[in-house]
Amino acid sequence: MKDAKLITKSHATHQTCLELADGVTVGGEELLIIGGPCTVESLAQMEQVATRLALGPVQALRGGVFKPRTSPYAFQGMGNAGLTILADIRQRFQKPVVTEVMAIAQIEAVAAHADVLQVGSRNMQNFDLLKALGEVDKPILLKRGLAATIAEFAMAAEYVVSHGNPNVMLCERGIRSFDNYTRNVLDLGAVVALKQITHLPVIVDPSHAAGLRELVPNLAKAAIAAGADGLIIECHPEPEKSVSDARQALSLEEMVALVHSLKPIAEAVGRRIPSLKTKQPELAIA
Repeated sequence: MKDAKLITKSHATHQTCLELADGVTVGGEELLIIGGPCTVESLAQMEQVATRLALGPVQALRGGVFKPRTSPYAFQGMGNAGLTILADIRQRFQKPVVTEVMAIAQIEAVAAHADVLQVGSRNMQNFDLLKALGEVDKPILLKRGLAATIAEFAMAAEYVVSHGNPNVMLCERGIRSFDNYTRNVLDLGAVVALKQITHLPVIVDPSHAAGLRELVPNLAKAAIAAGADGLIIECHPEPEKSVSDARQALSLEEMVALVHSLKPIAEAVGRRIPSLKTKQPELAIA
């Protein structure tokens, strides 16, 4: 990848460590754990998620407010009302939030309410969007496209970095294959390759790869063993009632148990799970 001038490692140990918020990083010794629902549904839902995941410990929360759905008739997200909820949770629970941006017109609003702007798999090669995100002073979580090669994925990140924003993390979330037992095929080979090619942090989304909640824990463990810098996992207070991706979401209790189960694997590969945070959130104003 001779054209990947900015994201390619200059030497074997070259590794970028990004700061999402005070004390929350990705790319260093401590693994980044991001958890939350596919879609923000209400303030009460996100309060329940944030309260429970603080015991995970989970450093960052995810929640979609602009949703790219296969069907135009499916729930498209709460939009700006969802951003307001995320901003409230972010402030009261003192946790960075991650949410997707789908269009250039959404960047300003999302950047004002969230700490990390996610580019979903369907927009990995939306080059105008990538260029615009290069002008944003916020970390970008770039997901691999549904059928993107490793080189195409890396060059998508190069678009963002080359336009001024070096704060990019890559996310392997599974690619399409001939098999349909799982939603996608998690490519852990790509995680290993990207860790050798690029200095950018690489995280894994086992939820979208599997599409089946019972497969998520073992895929998450395998990702950490393969050298991933973190995980982004879907979980919900009542998974079966989730308005989006219900089949792949863990319960909050399952999410907390999973994070704790990762500790010995992290230690075996020279990493560590974040320390438990016990700070109480601010009370909501009635």
